[in-house]
Amino acid sequence: MPLQVVVQGGDGEKAVRELKRKMQREFIFRVMKMSRFYESPSMKKVRKKQESQKRFKKTLYRRRQEI
Repeated sequence: MPLQVVVQGGDGEKAVRELKRKMQREFIFRVMKMSRFYESPSMKKVRKKQESQKRFKKTLYRRRQEI
């Protein structure tokens, strides 16, 4: 679904800030950064595994904080 920002009262700067915020929430900047250069399948696998481990450690840390 495409992102839409409504410009109210000719305030373009506010619309740009809102668009940036929406793009960050949708991880568009991250995808653009990752697709800037070619990533081999093996490196993609390594990156995905590292991201998975990072998420797992983060959830463990949060669970330990709750106890």
